[in-house]
Parts: sequence; structure tokens; C-alpha cells
Amino acid sequence: MNRPYSAKDHLPGELYSAAQVRELDTLAITQIQDDGGDTCGFELMCRAAEAAFACLLERWPEEGSVCVFAGPGNNGGDAYVLAALACHHGLDVVFYTLGDHSGLSAAASRAREMALEAGVEPQVFRGELVYEGQVIVDGLLGTGLNKAVQGDYASAIAAMNAHFADVLALDLPSGLSADTGCILGCAVQASLTVTFIGVKQGLLTADGPDICGEVAFASLSVDPLLFHQLSASCERISWDRLERLNQRLNPRRGNSHKGEFGHVMVVGGDHGMGGAVAMAVEAAGRCGAGLIRCATRTEHVAPILVRRPEAMVRAVESGLELQPLLAHSHVIACGPGLGQSSWSELLLQQVLNASTPLVLDADGLNLLASPGWRRDFSERPVIMTPHPGEAARLLGCDIASVQADRFNSARQLAAQYQAVVVLKGQGSLIAAPDGRLALCTDGNPGMACGGMGDVLTGVLAALLAQGLSPWQAARYGVCVHSGAADLAAREQGQRGLLATDLMPYLWELMN
Repeated sequence: MNRPYSAKDHLPGELYSAAQVRELDTLAITQIQDDGGDTCGFELMCRAAEAAFACLLERWPEEGSVCVFAGPGNNGGDAYVLAALACHHGLDVVFYTLGDHSGLSAAASRAREMALEAGVEPQVFRGELVYEGQVIVDGLLGTGLNKAVQGDYASAIAAMNAHFADVLALDLPSGLSADTGCILGCAVQASLTVTFIGVKQGLLTADGPDICGEVAFASLSVDPLLFHQLSASCERISWDRLERLNQRLNPRRGNSHKGEFGHVMVVGGDHGMGGAVAMAVEAAGRCGAGLIRCATRTEHVAPILVRRPEAMVRAVESGLELQPLLAHSHVIACGPGLGQSSWSELLLQQVLNASTPLVLDADGLNLLASPGWRRDFSERPVIMTPHPGEAARLLGCDIASVQADRFNSARQLAAQYQAVVVLKGQGSLIAAPDGRLALCTDGNPGMACGGMGDVLTGVLAALLAQGLSPWQAARYGVCVHSGAADLAAREQGQRGLLATDLMPYLWELMN
């Protein structure tokens, strides 16, 4: 069986905010002090530099030189120690500093002394990067950045990005928000990021995956018991991880029938949008729903039946015609191709008045965001699947505000609508009303095409129909959907990937 194992599946399942990692760092230093060791954090700094230098040697084993950039914080301290290690190893070191290094922390001061003793010759960066080797180490800014990069730091980042060398980023690329994954003005384009103690959540969503390159994790041998003192801000999930945790559908019994696997009703397909509802129907079938019904415009009935004769497709022209069909369904999937016409509103009204578990997508969400339609789903199992534009309408803000903090946006949506929310995009987020949050590291840019959301709607509806809770269905469904896209892209490439290309891989991964 093909496995959608990604380059991020070696990472832990816990993701942390910058503040949480600082707290873990403090706890680790305190524990080292209590054991009679280092009192200022220098030991952890050395562990970080050693881990990063080991990655450097593994990735660039033939390189004889390294260029290191160090800022005035502890990220710069890591850079000083790495430079010392490089000198001891026989590499030529070009070392640039930015900011005021006269007031370094105690740990960073010891790191600087170590570098000077090893023969490192720091020079202030004045706008020109003079280096002819293949590896640059970014130790400029670290996790504390909370405003746009400007001045000399912006110039240094521009120089690194313009240089032909690869970049190894310490902890995270300078200019990237550790909490949101957004670029703050400008950011280093890394080839490899070695992140320490805990994986920062911003590395895996929004702009993070585009600029961090490969991600390596170094725990720095921090006592695992310390992690029990605070909860991770987010869980990293993927098809591979959920498989290993056995968080999937159970094998089917031989003595079973189609009624045990749920009846899905797909509602949508206004004039000119029959393909959307057809893809949701097929995805629901490929993911194991026992029966699939579809309510759509008359013109779409024949094409859907030709494509998927297993479906029971009915033409409906009013909400009253839809009402009895909903009564015989275990799960409703509403939104693909629904449109925003009077016909659309009549159908959505019936869907919202039902108590059946619901997957709501596309124009179902756009109508819900309109005045007079807003409501919460505290009394009903519901999964909402907005992309950033739909999320912005649901929250009454703009897309930039949603993307500026995807984690907060997902939590707000889940709390406001009392539903499980899938905020789609790079590093799709799943949020529950109780505050739980998961981030899927499967998926690829080829998914940025029409119909992918319609397929996801069918996947989620099928999982709900087979007995998973909205939280379980959303987590597993997003990973199955993204994993299938990764397998399809692995075969033919990302550019030109179509939503319907996922169907055989969905079938495979569900088994």
C-alpha cells in the first residue's frame, strides 16, 4: 500500500507557541540548576548549537566554510556556539553581527567568549555579504519577534536571500512569526530549519512551510516530564500519525449491511454548478458511506447518474420537496455548488431546520454569514469547512485578518458557531468549540484548484455517517483528503492535479 508519509512526519505530535517554549526553556534551566549544573542557560545553548551543527555536517558534509549571522538575543548565542564548533572542526568561519552585543545575556556572553577563544572574528554587518561558500547560518532574531523587520535586519535578510548559498535557520527563519506562521515584513528563505525544545506552531501553517525548508527537531534532552506541566497549544496530525495511533475507522464485520454505514444526503448544484455536487457524491461513496442520496437541479440528475449510478439522485425545485428526503438521511452535506439564489436559500432553510448531523461548506457558509441566517450549532453535530475568504465573512472581517492569525481565527469560528471548524489552507486547522486545535501537515500546493473542497465535504460526510464524531471525522477526513492529494501528486506532479484525481487514492487510504 502507498503511504502518504511526508517530510514532517518525523516531527512530534505537539506544537507550541513561542511563550510556551520560553516557559519550557525556563523549566529546563531551573531543573539543570537544581541538579547543580549551569545557572544561566548556557548548557541548553550549547545543546542547541551542537544539534544544529550536526545537522549542518549531515546536510553539507563536503563544505569547508560557513557564514554565520548573529543577533543580540539568545538566538545569536546559539550562533556564537555553532561558529566555535565550526572553527574547532576546521571550517573557515565568516561571522556577522547585528544589533548591540554589549548587553548580551549571561548565556550569550559565555557563548561569545567561547567563539572568540576558538578563533571566530566577529564583524558588524554593514550591508555587504562577502562570502563564497555554500552555507549560511541564520541566528538573527529567534522566536521573540512581534513586529515587522526593518533597517539593518531587513538588509541582512535580503542579502542572505539574494546569496546563492543554502541557509540553515536556528529555531525558525528570522522574520517568521513563531505563533502565526506569517512573515513579518520580510523573512529568511531557509533550506533547513532546526527547531529546539518544542516545534513552533508557526512553522507549519500560513507562510511557515514556504520559508522554513526542511524542518529538523532537537529536543535538547529536556526532561519529558517537564512537558506535562503545560498543554501543547495545538496537535500535529497527518494520515501516517493517525494510522500509528489507530485513530481511524474500525475494520468492517462480515455480518454487516449498507444501513450500518449511514445514509448521506448531498444538497447543492444550482444552475451551472452540477460538478461540485457530483464530486461530493463520489467522494462520499469512495469513503464508505452505505447509501448516497443527492438533491439538486433537474439538469444535473442525468449527468450525476451517468457518472455514479450507485447514487440516488432527485430533482428538487423547492424546500418542501427537499424536506421528506432529509428525514431519511443520517448525515447532510450541504454547500457544494449550492449558489446563493432563492432556490439555494429555500434548500438551506430546510437543511438548517433539520437536526441531522451536517457538513456545511461553500455557499452554505456564505449564506450563513449573511444577516438573518447567523446561528450556532450547539444542539447539533456540525462540521464547517471554510477557506479563508469564507472564514472572513463568517467572522465579519477581512481575509488578511484571518490569515494574520489562523489559529485564533479557527478557534473564534468554532466558539462562535459551536461547531467543529476546518480552516482550509496550507497547514489546515481543525478547531473544536472546547478549544482543541489540530494542524494537518499533509497536503500540497496542487490542491489549490476548483473542486477540492467539494471532495472534502463528501469525505467528511461519509465519516460522520459511519459513526465518527465531528471532531474525529474532521481530523481523520482532512488527513485522508490531504494524504490522497499527496499520493496523486507523487504520481504525476502538483501542477495540473484535479480534484477527481483523488478518488482512487481516497479508496485506497480508507482501507
